[in-house]
Amino acid sequence: MEMDCTAVLTDVWLMLDGECDEATRARLQHHMDHCSPCIEAYGIEEKVKSLLSRKCGGDKAPDSLRARLSIEIRRSVTIIENSDSPADTA
Repeated sequence: MEMDCTAVLTDVWLMLDGECDEATRARLQHHMDHCSPCIEAYGIEEKVKSLLSRKCGGDKAPDSLRARLSIEIRRSVTIIENSDSPADTA
């Protein structure tokens, strides 16, 4: 299945972080092997990730911040899911 460049560039960070499954990684790699603009963009993102790692590598968010963000993300997902459901017509 062919991927468009937008989809590839959206998933580049997943690939860089090792957070995509093997099938996705293979599809991304296959596309980049045949698309020089995407491989160039991948290289730039890889350099940015490396720079961030060098400059901020040891920094971790406090546990309290991580917990608050997790709650807010779950709350946002719940609100979005509820707004997508049809309104009661009773």
